[in-house]
Amino acid sequence: MARPSRTRRKRSDYQAPAQPERSRARQRQVKPAGQPKSQTGQKREKRSGLRAFIGECWAELRKVDWPGRQQLVSATIVVIIAVAITGAYLFAADWVFQRFVRDVLLNL
Repeated sequence: MARPSRTRRKRSDYQAPAQPERSRARQRQVKPAGQPKSQTGQKREKRSGLRAFIGECWAELRKVDWPGRQQLVSATIVVIIAVAITGAYLFAADWVFQRFVRDVLLNL
């Protein structure tokens, strides 16, 4: 059984790209902005001042997923190790460049 050639295809094998519907474009109209809503979908109250700010901050802090003791200790250890590695790298690079400048460039 012979395989058909890959280089030549019939024009009937191709499908023309779809034309965009003009009626759909007319339906997409920009809606005017309404009242802003909170994350829960309720309408916002118009409050202002320090008391409202503190109340909103307290509400957001209640939503936070605070880490436990074990997670806090492990994250602290990771940060200390990363700082130690970065500090050692910067110390070594500084020492090498200091020697290079003093011995090669300045010939002291």
